Amino acid sequence: MFEGLLQPAHLILILIIVLILFGPGKLPEIGSAIGRSIREFRHSVREEVGDANQQAHVTVTEQSQDAQVR
Repeated sequence: MFEGLLQPAHLILILIIVLILFGPGKLPEIGSAIGRSIREFRHSVREEVGDANQQAHVTVTEQSQDAQVR
């Protein structure tokens, strides 16, 4: 279905269109904005995974303490 979708000729055409639309002066700003967005996304994902792991650890600890009390 997507065979050959991102061939070198297609990528060059996309780059030319982007240069025409935004100009070479705007490309570094766009690149840095995309980089910041990706870093923030990764940071958020790490926080969520950390929170989920911490919640799972608390639940397991509570269950083991309940089992010891019985």
